[in-house]
Amino acid sequence: MNKSWLAIIFLIISNQAMTQTSHFVPQQLPQGSGAINIVVSNLDEKEGDTYFAEAEKNERNGELNEAVTLFGKAAFEYNSSKQFARYGEALMRLSNAHYQLAHFVEAEQVVLNVALKNYSKMGSRNGQMESYSQLGRIYLALNKPVQSLWFYTQQGILAKQLGNSSAYIESVLGSANVKIRKKEYSLAAKDLDRAEILAKSANTVEYKNQIKDARSMLPAIATAKPVKKSSKKK
Repeated sequence: MNKSWLAIIFLIISNQAMTQTSHFVPQQLPQGSGAINIVVSNLDEKEGDTYFAEAEKNERNGELNEAVTLFGKAAFEYNSSKQFARYGEALMRLSNAHYQLAHFVEAEQVVLNVALKNYSKMGSRNGQMESYSQLGRIYLALNKPVQSLWFYTQQGILAKQLGNSSAYIESVLGSANVKIRKKEYSLAAKDLDRAEILAKSANTVEYKNQIKDARSMLPAIATAKPVKKSSKKK
């Protein structure tokens, strides 16, 4: 595990804990200190934006290790400035950079232990849905199909509640990929048929290639349509 990333995550979690327990400490601030706090907070947010932009640039250039470090720094600054929506976004991008590096355990820990808790505290169901989707991908990569299917199912439940057709299609596709991994080919084929119907209903071709790729992993017997028996009497 990258030592610099470990240090950043330790700081994020420590800072989160300090924020959560700070109300136990009696504070007598001098007048005018509120303005100072706002200035510091704004500086932290600007630092976060700078780190985030640099991280995106590194990610585009394929410099993923640098992106990991910078997304972690951005997350720390956003948390310090209480910009929790941006904090969550930086954490999800950090997890995705780890995923691209095949650092699946690190990708899991960022979402499960930090991002998901942040979104739950915010009451952000969109953030939770995104976290469930990411965990579905990660657990599939870790060859943990039971956990993967559970998170894809949770994503689908939230997607239906939120009326997000794209996220719902993604959850069905995720479930299909899990069932392919488990060699439950007939169930996977049904999920792919459903994803195709949903995509047509939503008038989108965005998932066409994903459905096609998933179908290519099915054995021919799973995709064959049943032959209707003749009703003619001999």
